[in-house]
Amino acid sequence: MQAVILAAGRGTRMGALTEKMPKPMLVVAGKTLLEHKFDILPNDVDEIILVVGYKGEVIQNKFGTHYQGKKLSYVVQHSLDGTAGALWRVRPLLKNRFLVMMGDDIYSKIDIENCCKEEWALLVDRVHGKRSSGLVEFGVGNVITSVVEGEHDAEDWWSGTNMFVLDTRIFSCDPVPKSPDSDEFGLPQTVLAASRAQGTPFIAVKASSWIQITSPEDITLAEELLGKII
Repeated sequence: MQAVILAAGRGTRMGALTEKMPKPMLVVAGKTLLEHKFDILPNDVDEIILVVGYKGEVIQNKFGTHYQGKKLSYVVQHSLDGTAGALWRVRPLLKNRFLVMMGDDIYSKIDIENCCKEEWALLVDRVHGKRSSGLVEFGVGNVITSVVEGEHDAEDWWSGTNMFVLDTRIFSCDPVPKSPDSDEFGLPQTVLAASRAQGTPFIAVKASSWIQITSPEDITLAEELLGKII
């Protein structure tokens, strides 16, 4: 099994913290955000493919070609055209079944394991109030019926975390824009379209924990919460 980690962005909202390094290399509780993901990958993941961009050489110089027995490969995303755009650059390297996750989010080991029980899955988390994210709707059997990007404001709703389990059948569908007026291609929207075309259920797996690092203040919060999700 392979794991794809999307680590091309700078993270402009992090201010001075990302002037000399990409956001996934920020340190939280003694480890980089990337290492937090590396260390909870399933044992059967034998290759990690990193999609890099802004200051990608910092990542390559730090980790090289292997991490604790897992092969590391790198693909450069010169144009930030969305999560599906990033995955399509990795297509030649993918063999069958794989994980996709964001380089700057912190996930839990049990949630990755639960996602791996499904053919195609998206980890979702219950959120509250105003937030800019993908609102995920699902029905019987937690089969996803809709993913709508944008700013949402509701007392209680499900957000996609951009942590997926997929396989190479996803490439039977062309990348789908995040929204009708977007020039970025969204992976949740693309997987949903491919799921309908292939007849493969796209399952929402409810997260036990998900920490986004979107501002410097989130680093302090993550350090306080981290012990609860490992």
